[in-house]
Amino acid sequence: VQIVESGGGSVQAGDSLTLSCAVSGLTLEDYAIAWFRQVPGREREGVACITPKRHRTYIGDSVKGRATISSDNPRNTVYLQLASLGPDDTAVYYCAAERPAVCVVVLTADDGVNYWGDGTQVTVSS
Repeated sequence: VQIVESGGGSVQAGDSLTLSCAVSGLTLEDYAIAWFRQVPGREREGVACITPKRHRTYIGDSVKGRATISSDNPRNTVYLQLASLGPDDTAVYYCAAERPAVCVVVLTADDGVNYWGDGTQVTVSS
């Protein structure tokens, strides 16, 4: 199984960004695919999650109203769009796959994650 994140970079406050999560070696519809983020010295935070089989989504409180998660199942890719970025959004963003595909469980307790990507850095300058 491979999970590869891309799309990170350095942006200005107020900008938008789309992160991609390319998954291979598993059947996307069997998993919940989630985005987490982590700042050094702080706990990892669940950002958003989707169940590609039914396209059900769950958005974390810290990005609610600013984040959209979607999946392109034929491409085995999940996207995270973040708008109105601020310095507090600076973090390494990780993509993860877990089953059973229950997003509320995935985002509130990441110890059940089956597979992790290596992460992509997002830096927001004020």
